[in-house]
Amino acid sequence: MYGFEGRIRYSECDDTGCLSIFSMVNYLQDCSTFQSEDLGNGFATLEPLGIAWILANWRIDITELPALGTRVRVRTWCYEMTRSHALRCFALEDEDGRTLAIADSQWFVFDRTTGHVGHVPDDQRIYLSDEPRADMAPLDRRLRASGEAKRCAKRVVRRHHLDTNNHTNNAQYIKFAVEALRDLGNEDAIAGISVQYKRMALLGDTVVPLVYECEDGHDVCLTDGGELTYAIVRLRTQ
Repeated sequence: MYGFEGRIRYSECDDTGCLSIFSMVNYLQDCSTFQSEDLGNGFATLEPLGIAWILANWRIDITELPALGTRVRVRTWCYEMTRSHALRCFALEDEDGRTLAIADSQWFVFDRTTGHVGHVPDDQRIYLSDEPRADMAPLDRRLRASGEAKRCAKRVVRRHHLDTNNHTNNAQYIKFAVEALRDLGNEDAIAGISVQYKRMALLGDTVVPLVYECEDGHDVCLTDGGELTYAIVRLRTQ
């Protein structure tokens, strides 16, 4: 189990005065990144080895987005690791220990030399915890949108969208999807997010969101405007 404490900053809030969806996802990502750094297993260590951890799937359940000034704690733990993948949970809590959001995720090791997913090295087992999986619904590993899509305004990947792997940061895909839903006039509160990442969007790529209605909200397919899909984001609304 690993965690860090923080306080919700004005720069992290949306127009409601509460933590934005984008900033909330970044809190979760930062927690696992801080753990890697503190274990001496961060970006500077993995880059010379030609490998990186990449996120394949998210499921995030949101109870409440904390208001400006709220003191929070973020926790993460890896509850399963095999030769092929790792499964990691997260929790965002207030200072009283009340859960504001919980998440599950699936990760793979990316081999920069081959450009493909590789085996998880044995030394990465330093992340493995005895903590059980969070009490939540299963990961949605095979998201499929269906029905009639509404095409939204395209986004072009700029440098501020990129991470240290030089592809679009995981949280940016979610931001693209939320913005697309807002473009259509949907202001419903988001109670949960599932993401299946399919292809890396790189600098200069065009991202065209296609929005579909689904049983509990909307599926947003982030495409290149043609046959390629970068990610599918399911936004469950209250």
